[in-house]
Amino acid sequence: MAKYFFHVRSDDTYSPDDQGVDFPNIEAAKREAIAAAREMIADMVIEGDPLDGMRFEVTDENGNIVLILPFRFVLD
Repeated sequence: MAKYFFHVRSDDTYSPDDQGVDFPNIEAAKREAIAAAREMIADMVIEGDPLDGMRFEVTDENGNIVLILPFRFVLD
């Protein structure tokens, strides 16, 4: 298992994930990032928050970015 961190970034904010989650591979982490982004989008729409520039920057245990997932990507 490898630990992945799901940092949330927008054009002007950054919310680091300090705990991370263990997944067997990057594909499993990507599936979780898509599901989490969909949940966050639903909350943002209800609150009237803008989605512009929102994205997950998924990093590995060494801090390397392994996936950038724009929230708009999961709307397609």
